[in-house]
Amino acid sequence: MKIIECPRDAMQGLQKFIPTDVKIEYINQLLKVGFDTIDFGSFVSPKAIPQMSDTAEVLANLDLDNTTSKLLAIIANIRGAEEAAQHKQIDYLGFPLSVSETFQQRNTNKTIAEAMEQLAHIQEICHKHNKTLVTYISMGFGNPYNDPWDTETVLHFVHELDKLQVKIISLSDTIGVSNPENIHYLFSSLIPAFKHIEFGAHLHTTPTTWHEKVEAAYSSGCRSFDGAIRGFGGCPMAKDELVGNMATENLVTYFNTIGVNLNLNQAALDAAISQSDAVFS
Repeated sequence: MKIIECPRDAMQGLQKFIPTDVKIEYINQLLKVGFDTIDFGSFVSPKAIPQMSDTAEVLANLDLDNTTSKLLAIIANIRGAEEAAQHKQIDYLGFPLSVSETFQQRNTNKTIAEAMEQLAHIQEICHKHNKTLVTYISMGFGNPYNDPWDTETVLHFVHELDKLQVKIISLSDTIGVSNPENIHYLFSSLIPAFKHIEFGAHLHTTPTTWHEKVEAAYSSGCRSFDGAIRGFGGCPMAKDELVGNMATENLVTYFNTIGVNLNLNQAALDAAISQSDAVFS
């Protein structure tokens, strides 16, 4: 079981800039918890996401000597991939690929066709620099723009990513519209059909629907879940449709209840939860 903690996703939409030293202290605390991966920052235009303009500085000050966690950085184009790939501390490069044409334009200023073309180049960069490409299928459970969507569309995108030898795909509920039915259908269809691909769940949710979503994904074979402490954040490019992240503490509670050992340091997690109040206040 993998839990990916996403402070980047929690921070990126905040208007008030979080001081760099505060980010460093918070992420260093998260590194003590034992999460499989920390989605710590992004190499994107500072004009688009000002909150992430200090990602390289944050990275340079992380204490990676006493952690088993790996690092993931989000990129949105070839330039960002080339920059991120220069940092040996980074294990994963994450690229958001939307099944909604409108959202792909809003999020990365590209058409889906252009994004797929760039993704092929980014995969080459990953291979060259010994990084692993993680592709997020954004708006994977529906969109607010009336763009075409159905589960078969998502399956088509997975087939295309498989051609590029993408080994990790995260189905992303960017605006919180997933439900147990479509979660179950997608994961139970994809996981047996693409056994060589690791599928993750990046589910945005409300406080009342998180349990049914986690349960549906887990019961359908998903073994990788993204979360953010206290459910902070959500995608700022979704604007009015912003819905919070899956709260990490809810994931921990669920898996502890059903007897799944996450091998997390609970004291370090409690300290990070307490620290988050100051970070996000």
